[in-house]
Amino acid sequence: MAWHDRLTKRKKTGGKKRAFRTHRVYEQGRQPVETLFGETKRKEVKGISRISKIKLVKAEYVNVSNPETGKTERLEILDVVSNPANADYNRRGVITKGTIVRTENGLAKIVSRPGQEGSLSAVVYEE
Repeated sequence: MAWHDRLTKRKKTGGKKRAFRTHRVYEQGRQPVETLFGETKRKEVKGISRISKIKLVKAEYVNVSNPETGKTERLEILDVVSNPANADYNRRGVITKGTIVRTENGLAKIVSRPGQEGSLSAVVYEE
């Protein structure tokens, strides 16, 4: 398990630092949540100061905004078209920010971070 802290690192001189306390749960590293297409499923993760994050594990619907009309509607995702973030994500159909999805009303580009925010928002996408 990876820990994102400075407890057991070395000093500039090369000497070892002594840990002044044990590890805390909020310092723990985690695998990224790779949101997939499917029946909506969320996951709650504890954070610092009793704050909890909701992470989107699977998504079935997306909130699509049209900047020209100013309307937002909840549409069903039909297919994941492309993900420019990563070739592996593109092949597996992982939804991240920047992913192009096919909805009932055409293509939409994801503008939210589903693994961080717990919701899926998009804007109308014209090629």
